[in-house]
Amino acid sequence: PFRCVRMDGDRDPEQLRGNWALLMTQLRQDPRVTCQYFYDLSLGSVIDDPSLLSRSLCAFTLLSTRPGQYLLSHPTLAPTLLLFAAFAVLPVALFLAFAVVTFIISATGFVFFQGLLLFVGGMSLLCALVGVAFFSVVVSLIFNVFYFVLSSILNSWFSNRGNYTNPTG
Repeated sequence: PFRCVRMDGDRDPEQLRGNWALLMTQLRQDPRVTCQYFYDLSLGSVIDDPSLLSRSLCAFTLLSTRPGQYLLSHPTLAPTLLLFAAFAVLPVALFLAFAVVTFIISATGFVFFQGLLLFVGGMSLLCALVGVAFFSVVVSLIFNVFYFVLSSILNSWFSNRGNYTNPTG
């Protein structure tokens, strides 16, 4: 069975190179163990159960593609791409979070701005209608006053005209 042991810093470089070559050989033979191996290696544990290795299929799908085969044939490029992806995730995630938050704020702000515009327009319409109503009432009162005054003057004029006697005649 496949065993994973923790690598200590007190080993010589030849032994580490040999372990790395053994790891790469095992990865080429059975790429399904990659994710579980690196996960357990990072935890410093020992893998005793081979069924854990057979259930780990996360690297198998990647390594069976053409880019995966290219990365298997160029082992120094794979860590470079892994580091680039690991370090590029944070700026991309921050930019996407900024874009989403900006979109949400602008959409919310647009709704509030639209509501503000409708409120200002409604208040302007209300003021205009109140002004028109006040103007209508004032003009109507003025016309009514003129009507009653003029009708009173004309009624008194024409009513007195019939009672008027001619002194010469």
